[in-house]
Amino acid sequence: MTPTDVALHQKSKILELKWPDDVSHKLPCEYLRVFSPSAEVRGHMPGQETLQLGKENVNIKAIEPVGHYALKLVFDDNHDSGLYSWDLLRDLGENYDANWEDYIKRCEAQGYERKQPGQII
Repeated sequence: MTPTDVALHQKSKILELKWPDDVSHKLPCEYLRVFSPSAEVRGHMPGQETLQLGKENVNIKAIEPVGHYALKLVFDDNHDSGLYSWDLLRDLGENYDANWEDYIKRCEAQGYERKQPGQII
């Protein structure tokens, strides 16, 4: 399913997607960055994932459409690999709460104390 609208709210660091079935998702840039589909983040095989830390203040500086099936997000930390397909973006929106809770637990397990967005790191 292709969204009917994609809007980047740079000040609040939110990517908003509206879908044809009247569902909308507001996805924080940090969330999108730490769940990047790139091999750098996800690895090439299960178990090769790299936990992304220190991304609390990351923002998206460019959005590039890829055909009719995906977006390439360019983050201001220069991460720009991995394509965010419409299916992936929908899944990230639908599973935000569970994904984010899992991410926070993995950060804590690594002894990483997340900063509040906007806090100097």
